Amino acid sequence: MSASRAPRSPWLPKLVVAPTFLVSFLFIYGLMAWNGYLSLSASRLLPNYEFVGLAQYRALFDNDRWWLALTNLGLFGALFIGGAMALGLLLAILLDQKIRGEGVLRTVYLYPMALSFIVTGTAWKWILNPGLGIEHLMQQWGFEHFSFGWLVDPDMAIYCIVIAGVWQSSGFVMALFLAGLRGIDDSIIKAAQVDGASLPRIYWRIIIPTLRPVFFSTLMVVAHIAIKSFDLVMALTAGGPGYATDLPATFMYTMAFSRGQIGLGAASATMMLATIAAIVVPYLYSELRSKQ
Repeated sequence: MSASRAPRSPWLPKLVVAPTFLVSFLFIYGLMAWNGYLSLSASRLLPNYEFVGLAQYRALFDNDRWWLALTNLGLFGALFIGGAMALGLLLAILLDQKIRGEGVLRTVYLYPMALSFIVTGTAWKWILNPGLGIEHLMQQWGFEHFSFGWLVDPDMAIYCIVIAGVWQSSGFVMALFLAGLRGIDDSIIKAAQVDGASLPRIYWRIIIPTLRPVFFSTLMVVAHIAIKSFDLVMALTAGGPGYATDLPATFMYTMAFSRGQIGLGAASATMMLATIAAIVVPYLYSELRSKQ
């Protein structure tokens, strides 16, 4: 046999990974830090590194459009998160009954998640357009007085984004819940059935409470999607009619790249980052603490 090889240096894997780590660190956290400084500067059409303190944040919170975007985010977030989780859980429970054609149904439910939000927004824009979609189709079928103009109604347009978002994300939520359901021991269900419990009661009192970690993880993911929603809104309503469907992400884009107010846009982006951090950091802390 050949002589044994010399022991490999423990630094070799670190040297291999180091370039990727440094580039990722620079382009993620470096740009976050740059954005944070821009939010404290006098930047307008171009970056201006004159330090102005919290002036951009004062201007941000004095801006009525920003508060409208926050209000829309609260409404959209509540309905989107609640709708996606409720529908996803319902689909997961139905598939957990091991019905025939489960593989096909699972693929159908998951398919929307394979599409980009741009595609989803464009498709739903056609579906909900009064002159092209549901309203036009129903009127062609003979229902001449049928009206469905939510997309052009300032009071209802935000619900069109909710519908498209729930359609897109509920399949992903279903996959997470289904994985959790398949991890539960069948003997628990059989024991409850022997005791005379009905299937809905078993799910409500026994199975769903055991999915608490899955609920928490899913909530984190879906809330993150809601806060940074941009492409779906731009494809479906572009923030309109007027500012009726403006969200913080679209507000940030408009101010930074359309209105020439980079500092104000950076301040709104920093507030979005702080909101996401307020959700993710406690979750990471609880996960690390539980593992310890």
